[in-house]
Amino acid sequence: MKVAVTGASGFIGQYVLRELAHRGGLEIVAVSRGEIDAARLPGDARHVSLDIESAASTEAFELLGEPDVLIHLAWSGLPNYKALHHFEDHLVHQYRFLGGLVRAGLRSLTCTGTCFEYGMSSGALREDMVADPRNPYGFAKDALHRQLSFLHAQQPFLFTWARLFYMFGEGQPANSLFSQFTTAGQRGDRSFPMSGGEQLRDFLPVGVVARLIVALAIDTAGAGAVNVCSGKPVSVRSLVERWRAERGWDIALELGHYPYPGYEPMAFWGCDARLRQVLPAQFAGEGR
Repeated sequence: MKVAVTGASGFIGQYVLRELAHRGGLEIVAVSRGEIDAARLPGDARHVSLDIESAASTEAFELLGEPDVLIHLAWSGLPNYKALHHFEDHLVHQYRFLGGLVRAGLRSLTCTGTCFEYGMSSGALREDMVADPRNPYGFAKDALHRQLSFLHAQQPFLFTWARLFYMFGEGQPANSLFSQFTTAGQRGDRSFPMSGGEQLRDFLPVGVVARLIVALAIDTAGAGAVNVCSGKPVSVRSLVERWRAERGWDIALELGHYPYPGYEPMAFWGCDARLRQVLPAQFAGEGR
């Protein structure tokens, strides 16, 4: 089986490539806009440099080696969720690229969405809830999901929409909470400025997220919309306190330094019932 991964040089992409290589028996095509250091490519993975905003889709499918499966992670303009670029410019390029690949012969597509598609809904978020995004990034992702769903109804292909919640891990962008805290601790800072930390979110280590994305793409292709989440609400404060304890750092949390973000509710997390239903092997033997 040949599996192509767009956004392969990104934070999640690097972990997805490793997970695919760990599985073995797959022909991996790593796709990115720029070059990737060969040392970062696992196993016999092949790299293809491709800009989805300018690529002709028929040629792109051939350039990718006509993959059986595409794991689509690429998205530009992040982490600025409020930029109009997401729907004014990038959305049209995303659909043109993916729709063109399907029409050229792509049989299976796993595309990453976002918990921001749920908008200001609080509590446990389920896939059957009506999407109501409140920032441009969430709006564009929801629009792409709808566009691909219309295409799927007219030209069937195996389609999975993996809604990602919050993740953390090594290699995360420098402006992420995890990277900022890690940098502060390694510098020996005595305090770490952050929000009040009482907001409840859904967090997973990025390695777990990558494993679930790959399982959705390879083991149960065509699952539709699925939350990639822990299913457990955790406060941001307790998460940072856990990181601090794990590292044994003596660093005070300067709570309330930053305001809470206004584009998301105070308490929301993913319902993981469907994830467990479509990927039972991933949770076998786990106590709840």
